[in-house]
Order: sequence, then structure tokens, then C-alpha cells
Amino acid sequence: MTEKRGTVLGLAALGVAMAVSVAWFAVNRQVGIPDDRTLFVVGFLVALTLGVAAFVRGTKWYGGMAAVLAILIGIFLPFTMSISRQDVGASAIRVGDAIPRFTAVDEFGKRFDSESLQGHLVLIKFFRAHW
Repeated sequence: MTEKRGTVLGLAALGVAMAVSVAWFAVNRQVGIPDDRTLFVVGFLVALTLGVAAFVRGTKWYGGMAAVLAILIGIFLPFTMSISRQDVGASAIRVGDAIPRFTAVDEFGKRFDSESLQGHLVLIKFFRAHW
């Protein structure tokens, strides 16, 4: 009987981990990493706890696989969020600001100066993630 409860806990753990992950990546897709990530961390830790509880109760193989995935997700994402702060510096460039002078290499390997962009509409895209 406890094996059945453990299997249900393992599947529930995976369900929680997947739901929180989908919500996290939906927020990130909009470049809207929240300043307060507490709810996400709590969700991942709930998945982790349920996954461990599944093994304590005993589980069938598929409940164990679900529990292992939930534990991995429950550990990995909060760990990466904790080691990579996404603070915006005081001198950060805001939308509409003039870009500072810089030199860079284009996609063809040629160096260019930001002065050459003057008078043109320019989109500078930076990849921002939580890890």
C-alpha cells in the first residue's frame, strides 16, 4: 500500500516541477525575470520534497523515475537562480538612451565603431537568462 502512495507522490512531484518550470520559462520568455523569485523557489522545493517523500514511502519504477526527474528539476533551477544574480547596474542603458561609443566585431568578423551606426535605427539585443 505504501508503494502506491510513493508512486502517487512521485508523479505529483513531477507534476509540480513541470508546472513551476513552465511558469518560470513563460515569464522568462517575456524577459520578465521577477525581482522576488520566492514563489518559484518554493514551488521547486515542494517538488523536491515530494520527490524525496516518494522514495521514503516506496515507489514503483515509473513513480521512481518521476520522483528522480522532480528532484533534479527541484535542485537544478533554484541552484542556478541562486548563483546568477540579475541586478541592473546604475549605469545601465535604458530604452531610448544614446548608446555609448564602442567597437565590436560584426557577424562577418569585421570590426566596426558605434559611430558608424549614427543616424540609423539600431536594435541591440542581449540574451538574459537566470543561469
